[in-house]
Amino acid sequence: MDFDHRLKRAIGRGLHAKNSREQEAQEKQLNEEELRILHSQARIELTEHIDVCLKKLVDHFPGFQYSSVIDSDGWGAKIRRDDLELDSGKRKQQYSQLQLLISSFNKAQVIELNIKGTARNKEVIHRRHFQQLQDLDTESFSELIDLWVLEYAEKYSAGT
Repeated sequence: MDFDHRLKRAIGRGLHAKNSREQEAQEKQLNEEELRILHSQARIELTEHIDVCLKKLVDHFPGFQYSSVIDSDGWGAKIRRDDLELDSGKRKQQYSQLQLLISSFNKAQVIELNIKGTARNKEVIHRRHFQQLQDLDTESFSELIDLWVLEYAEKYSAGT
């Protein structure tokens, strides 16, 4: 093979490699967009489940105030209450809150559930759970939400 022929083949391989990289970048972009859509759909579904669970909890514990949460940390809901307790003539304020959030889309391409719960001025639950978006199972997230809300209800009703 002469030099001109080998030069043309080298240039062709270089152009092919460049086109392959550009095509991979486009596919990655599409995959990221698909993951964003999947995250948004899952976040809406899980946020609705959080709403249902916390509203039912409020029905069983009058005095809690329900509110939706949509901020930079994520979407979800929280319930809270402030109680005033009189103990031997002393006033003592009791604060209780439960918040569940589904995180915003991130570069790690995971969906994350965060829970923080305080019962009568004591933190009783603080956890995080996440899954890769490509392995997402919203049913397991819903079951986990149920489990954590039930755990909080038990701890709150026990007076801890």
